[in-house]
Amino acid sequence: MPSWPYCCAVPVPTRPAPPPLKVDTTRVVLIGTGLWAIALVVLLVLGDRVDRMWTWTCVAAIVLAVIGLGIMKWQGQLGRKD
Repeated sequence: MPSWPYCCAVPVPTRPAPPPLKVDTTRVVLIGTGLWAIALVVLLVLGDRVDRMWTWTCVAAIVLAVIGLGIMKWQGQLGRKD
């Protein structure tokens, strides 16, 4: 059987993993959505001076964030304080 370099045992960590960070994901999503909304307003004010791809990128990001918030609500994560 050939001795391949990736067949060796995985090294055992010397320290325990740190505890996970507590992050308010709802706030993160809302701030990100707000930033995309601001970018959308700026692009709409600039009008024909920018490529419409960027406008649709902002719209898609806002729609995906709203869908994400709906999924978070469905899973019970929205408004939960850990």
